[in-house]
Amino acid sequence: MSALNRKAWRDLWHLRGQALAIALVIAGGVATLVMSQSTYQSLTVTRERFYREGALADLWAPLKRAPDTLAPRLAAIDGVQTAQTRLMAAGTLGVPGFGEPVRVELVSLPQEGGQPLLNRLQLRSGRLPDPDVDNEVVLGEAFAAAHALRAGDTLSLTLRGRQRWLRVVGVATSPEYVYQSPPGAVFPDFRRYAVAWMNRHAMEKALSMDGAFNSVVLRLRPEAKPAAVIAALDELLARYGGVGAYGRHEQTSARYLEEEMRQLQTMARLFPAIFLGVAVFLVHVVLMRLLGTQRDQIGVLKAFGYPDRALAWHYLLIAAVIAGAGALLGIALGAALGGWLAHVYQGIYRFPFLAYGLSAGAIATGLAVSLGAAAAGALMALRAAVRLPPAEAMRAPAPARFGPSLAERLGLRRWLTPAVRMALRDLGRRPGRAAFTVFGLAMASAVMMVGRFQGDAVQYMVDTQLGIAQRHDLAVSFVEPAPRSAVPELAALPGVRAAEPVRMAPVRLVHGLRSYRTVLEGLPPDAQLRRPLDTALRPVLPRTDGVLLTDYLGQMLDLRPGDRVEVQALDGHRHHVSVPVAGFVHEYIGAQGYMDLDALNRLLGDGDVVSGVLLGVMPGAAPDVYAELNRRPWVAGVDSRLAAVRSFYATMGESLLVFAWVAALLGGVINFGLVYNAARISLSERGRELASLRVLGMTEGEVSVLLLGQLGLLVLVSLPLGFVAGHALCWLMTQGFQSELFRVPVRLTTATYAFAAATVCVASLLSALLVRRRIHRLDLIGVLKTRE
Repeated sequence: MSALNRKAWRDLWHLRGQALAIALVIAGGVATLVMSQSTYQSLTVTRERFYREGALADLWAPLKRAPDTLAPRLAAIDGVQTAQTRLMAAGTLGVPGFGEPVRVELVSLPQEGGQPLLNRLQLRSGRLPDPDVDNEVVLGEAFAAAHALRAGDTLSLTLRGRQRWLRVVGVATSPEYVYQSPPGAVFPDFRRYAVAWMNRHAMEKALSMDGAFNSVVLRLRPEAKPAAVIAALDELLARYGGVGAYGRHEQTSARYLEEEMRQLQTMARLFPAIFLGVAVFLVHVVLMRLLGTQRDQIGVLKAFGYPDRALAWHYLLIAAVIAGAGALLGIALGAALGGWLAHVYQGIYRFPFLAYGLSAGAIATGLAVSLGAAAAGALMALRAAVRLPPAEAMRAPAPARFGPSLAERLGLRRWLTPAVRMALRDLGRRPGRAAFTVFGLAMASAVMMVGRFQGDAVQYMVDTQLGIAQRHDLAVSFVEPAPRSAVPELAALPGVRAAEPVRMAPVRLVHGLRSYRTVLEGLPPDAQLRRPLDTALRPVLPRTDGVLLTDYLGQMLDLRPGDRVEVQALDGHRHHVSVPVAGFVHEYIGAQGYMDLDALNRLLGDGDVVSGVLLGVMPGAAPDVYAELNRRPWVAGVDSRLAAVRSFYATMGESLLVFAWVAALLGGVINFGLVYNAARISLSERGRELASLRVLGMTEGEVSVLLLGQLGLLVLVSLPLGFVAGHALCWLMTQGFQSELFRVPVRLTTATYAFAAATVCVASLLSALLVRRRIHRLDLIGVLKTRE
């Protein structure tokens, strides 16, 4: 081993505390990168494999009713590789020991039995239904796991007002239902929403649909143009009540999974950049201090003939060892966190397997970026040192210049103690370093705020959407639009305190070259249970002279108040009309439109009908209301608003906890690394000064206050800047989370600010205590003997 290499290892041992702090910061950045990239890649591989093995369809086309004889014409559409007809229906399940209704989506299996050609089932246990038995069913795994159901259990099914008993024969997943959320909902509800598969013959009898179908799924040829196939498909199914075909980008499960993966990418770019940027600064500061204390050694080495390149490599080796250790620790930590996060995702997105593995690209990127960050910090420090002539390097540096601080020049000197004046003057001597330290501490606060922000934002979304905008207890949906006379009937049920009609009309909105498939909600003018809101959370009355659109939908279609939008109805008489945009409403979930109920019915030309009723229910009366609704054959399903909220926190709360915990841990690492290094460097630079003050009579506590008080001042200054930076980072993240499915607001509670500040202060205190021990062990005689 060469002399320079031996010196490098000795220097590393001498700097072991500071090197560990820097390595931890680098580890945080690499861990975040490995965790997010590995999870993203695992989800991508798993999704593609599951979609491929399960033969996920490319297009879906719901309709009212069409004869089976139409199937050959569907398969003959240019660009279609496989077409499969099926039956689908919404019903209500009764689960023993569970008092709330369960909305179930029934999907038919082939008449002859076996697996469907498209959207195949992945059996987790049991078997498929016997084609000759009408009461067998396969349950979706998410619902079965939530209720601990397995093959052999029995359930009651209410379908079109008729109740029957079903026997569970299997539990399965399907690529069509990776993300299982009730129709019209954003969050999953595994206890109150189920997907089940039955024999085609059994569903034909239950729905009176012998020889007919009401749903088509298609696989396209590789060269096919989806838009052309959709146009031909819609034209063919129009007379059979088709409501518009759509592709994977509009299929609920596929859309939500795609959005989640896009958010992972955002996190993979943002967090590592923060950590590694701080690491560059720390390496730079530590090596600058090391070079400053070894000026004479550099001069001697250069005088003995060591070239600048050899000296540069020597100090780069020190930085590389620190970075390499941090990167290896980060890879191990990222692997553990990635496995944990993958487990959380598998609980939300019901993959039958998750091909989790460390991303080789993420590992290589983490190593390369961490070594590059360390090299960048080292080179900035080396640039000035290697240029020194040997004679000048061997001389002691010129004493630092001191002068009154800004506070003293502003006339505040008489209110400042000597220790405070000394601390302020020392900060003023190196304003750049102080500014970088404040910046790093501010970013530590910001990282912790980002972790907590998601919980704050989702809480605000839920409170706004499901607390202020929606105030009903139950949402009743009908099999088909029914006369408004159904509303008084439900309002008269025992336990119902309020009932309001609603019309949900599937439409396609077109403006110029832009279009979007959504629903128009028709509400009564005096609606209280469902109210669109403006940006100030004030209710907006539905309009009779035009349509109200969510502001995000208005941006998507490039609309402004007064513009006209073409409304293409996808059911009923399928009218195409031009409607003025009367204004916009502000909502965080979904992208839809609102109109006065009577105006919407006139627009669609279907008469005075409603598609459902919103109910306010008295406390404790819900079970009786459920029982009454199950007796009505025209009721397709019942959704509980409060149950949806509880289910969200039960299913999504763990993932929010993961992000909050990781952000708090990594933010604390940044803070500890910065404060500890700053304190150690100050102690090293001012050791002679502090020892002199001790000899002159200052106590150990007074000397500690002199050194650590300066760092405490930097921490206090960093807090408000950290709050601003945290708010900016949260805003930046929300820009990557915006979609027509949901928009995340930038909402931060006082508890989040307090949490970030408390964590920064605790991490700073721990760093200060470690440095305080070194002050206690300071060798006064040894320090005073050192050459200035």
